[in-house]
Amino acid sequence: MRTDDLYYDLPHSAIAQTPVEPRDSARLLTYLGGVMAHRHVSDLADLVGPGDVLVVNDTKVLPARLRLIKATGGVVEVLLLERDPSGWWRALVRPSRKIVAGTVLRSPGSDLGVEVGEVLAEGQRRVRLLGPGDVALSPLDEPAALDAHGVMPLPPYITAAMTDPGRYQTVFARQPGSVAAPTAGLHFTEALMERCRARGAQVLAVELVVGLDTFRPVTTDRVEDHVIHTERYRVPQATWDACKAAPSNGGRVIAIGTTSVRALESAAARGELEGRTDLFIYGERRLQVVDVLLTNYHLPRTTLLALLQSFVGPVWRDLYAVALADGYRFLSFGDAMLVERQGTVHT
Repeated sequence: MRTDDLYYDLPHSAIAQTPVEPRDSARLLTYLGGVMAHRHVSDLADLVGPGDVLVVNDTKVLPARLRLIKATGGVVEVLLLERDPSGWWRALVRPSRKIVAGTVLRSPGSDLGVEVGEVLAEGQRRVRLLGPGDVALSPLDEPAALDAHGVMPLPPYITAAMTDPGRYQTVFARQPGSVAAPTAGLHFTEALMERCRARGAQVLAVELVVGLDTFRPVTTDRVEDHVIHTERYRVPQATWDACKAAPSNGGRVIAIGTTSVRALESAAARGELEGRTDLFIYGERRLQVVDVLLTNYHLPRTTLLALLQSFVGPVWRDLYAVALADGYRFLSFGDAMLVERQGTVHT
């Protein structure tokens, strides 16, 4: 599959800079039963019913971007990516070349320090968080330190200042660890989920820790040559059982976001409800679990768009063209679409 098959022209004016209020007032382009319709996310409760299982990703975004100072006064930015069991993090450090291993950076006016370690692959560094006396922080103390001194790592295409960091968290965020939000979930409110439950649908969670590689552009000429790095996922037994039972209950598995798709399909492909996955969904890969997908609009030439193309087929181009022509808002703070998996049989 050629990477150019995932290209479309995205004007800068279509990129949403701020989220809408309330969350579920975002527009929703639906493609169900072969028919397109313009709706709003708040209408989702009218489109679900008994037996349906809505699956959300309850990962929580870390305020993982730190602005630090060297002993010489120079400014350094550290973006934490993932913590390993040893207590060290993989991170992006900018600038990195002039910082030797063992350097301790400081957060201005606080006791927080960051020790920079060795260089890793792809320009990453090992770092660890330090408290008073340059003692390494425990896993229990790190979240509070990041809440106090870190900022949300918004995507680079969002240039507007963010006044409420909570708008880059879903209302069901529970498990800290991601460096980007599962953006389809940003549209949900507690009231909308209750309305879905009142219609007979279940709302259940999985966890997929979202890393920067999820959004990394595909730079190879062929999609299949692109390498996806592993991410942690977890599918609770209750969620898995409900998804397996959905077809016999006359329902559908409705994934809220591409990360929920990857968590569920990784569990099916690997036969494990928890672990690390490098599942890459593109082309004609057959999905085993998910029937319907609610997702935002994605950047060209990305693995997210490859997943959508695999899920719904060539009609993705028509959906994107309609959305652009009708003024839908794109990317993380933008609007959404609700689509059925190609080949779905209607009864």
